[in-house]
Amino acid sequence: MKTALCYGDSNTWGHRPEDGSRYHRDQRWPGVLQDKLGSEWSVIEEGLCGRTTLFDDPLMEERNGKRYLIPCLETHAPLDLVVLMLGTNDLKMQFNLPAEAVAQGCEILGNMILSSGCGIAGGAPKLLLLAPPPIIETGCFAASYAGGAAKSLYFANLFRDVAERLACSFFDVATVASSSLVDGIHLDLDGHKALGKALAETISRLVLN
Repeated sequence: MKTALCYGDSNTWGHRPEDGSRYHRDQRWPGVLQDKLGSEWSVIEEGLCGRTTLFDDPLMEERNGKRYLIPCLETHAPLDLVVLMLGTNDLKMQFNLPAEAVAQGCEILGNMILSSGCGIAGGAPKLLLLAPPPIIETGCFAASYAGGAAKSLYFANLFRDVAERLACSFFDVATVASSSLVDGIHLDLDGHKALGKALAETISRLVLN
């Protein structure tokens, strides 16, 4: 059995845009991914609401993705694949970061994953880097992410460049799913389904290669 670890934020956790509750396991994109990949894979969800790449949020404790990454990798090792989707929370106003800094945060995490020795036989797990979809400044999160929508439009190209430098695989979530018009941040049910299905196809091609 192959093992894939999905490391992300509330969009990996399954935050429902309408009310903040959690989608059921089989509705969340890692659950859809598990269903599509089948019994030959074990898909592990590691989503945390508010998780950043490597920044400390003064309003939410223990959300620094860098701090937990290595313990998480070692907990679930050996890993065939890590799917990394972070960056949205880095656009909060309190960080005041350009999109380039967010991409750099993902690059640091990517290097940590590839040098972790948490893959098969102590090697590196494969890495699939995801660019989160652009945010929309609407709903209850609009004030918290003021100015973030324009920055998020650069994610796809910047993250693709990071993937090239890391020599890892890349997927632009915006090609199959969009942030909900309800809260501007989270995937809706159709988005989770589409992302899980698309990633299953992408991962199947990675394994064949």
